[in-house]
Amino acid sequence: MLLLRNADVYAPEALGRRHLLLGGGKILWIGADEPVLPESLDVDTIDLDGARLVPGFIDGHVHVSGGGGEAGFATRVPAPLLSRYTMAGVTSVVGLLGTDDATRSTAELLSHVYALREQGLSAWGYCGGYHVPPATLTGSVRSDIALIEPLIGIGELAISDHRSSQPTLDELLRLASDAHVAGLMSGKAGIVHLHLGDGKRGLDLVRRALDTSELPPRVFQPTHVNRKRALFEEAVELAKRGCHVDITAFPVEEGEDAWPADEALVRYLDSGAPPQRVSISSDAGGCLPCFDGEGRVCGMDVGHSGSMLETLNALLARGLPLERALPAFTSNVAGLLRLAGKGRIAVGMDADLVALDAAGRADLVLARGGVHVRAGAPVRRGMFER
Repeated sequence: MLLLRNADVYAPEALGRRHLLLGGGKILWIGADEPVLPESLDVDTIDLDGARLVPGFIDGHVHVSGGGGEAGFATRVPAPLLSRYTMAGVTSVVGLLGTDDATRSTAELLSHVYALREQGLSAWGYCGGYHVPPATLTGSVRSDIALIEPLIGIGELAISDHRSSQPTLDELLRLASDAHVAGLMSGKAGIVHLHLGDGKRGLDLVRRALDTSELPPRVFQPTHVNRKRALFEEAVELAKRGCHVDITAFPVEEGEDAWPADEALVRYLDSGAPPQRVSISSDAGGCLPCFDGEGRVCGMDVGHSGSMLETLNALLARGLPLERALPAFTSNVAGLLRLAGKGRIAVGMDADLVALDAAGRADLVLARGGVHVRAGAPVRRGMFER
């Protein structure tokens, strides 16, 4: 058991100074007055001395087995290591396949999801990848989602991108229907997580899917929606129709036709779109390539979960209240993906907690009650980390 004293709690709403008792991976008690506990309980204590305590971040778009490969096999990105998540305040991840769903498989993805769980994080995944027909383990996305516990939807299916398989409306509707029905059968999210490229068609395929089918808008979650300013405006309108949209915390050059994640979130919140229908993810482990006019890679970066904490600090620096910024990193993601026990600080919830120091760094990180980061340094590392 662990007692956290003198925490300035954001649940994500501001609760003020509180003490928290943790045990069995859960939050057992929260109160304004410090409890008197019998010595026989042998409770460890950490005094946060007024530090801000927030829910652990849920990174909903992670290449847990590595991404990349668009410029040859040597450009395949390695899988991120455990402390790359925890040092960024990330305690839950959702893994996926991207461009390379040929040499990387659903089985490999699942093995990395299970490995992260063994190391103390919470992890799930999507079946499929960029292309149609989607990569699966059972031969059917409906069976994958319904029968394989960690798989909660399809992703990241690519549209409006020269690397996609150019899916038709009928193909998208069939996949979305399979995801939705499998979600109903299993109590999972059952969504289609859609990679958006730079193509001029933008979100037209999703609009047509909403216009011509009975599927709930929540089934469609476009990501990378801030990569083009016009695309972002389309995404905001879809959110008003009931879709959930995901902003990517990738680097944006000055003058580029894109919105940095902090600017995109502020614009979204000011647009009048439902505040619960937006999230921020990192694309950790995935390559961030640029292409020339002939579709060849002309530059490459790699996403990392630390971009989420950087984005949160950028939002705070521009004056957005912490309680207004946090849902996009925590409760909104848990709500869409139906991740029970995640995204909030409350009695009975999982003890996924991050204490931020004065500079906005992750000073203390607990995942399911286990201490991963303390005094800003990792105390638990992955098997192959030095």
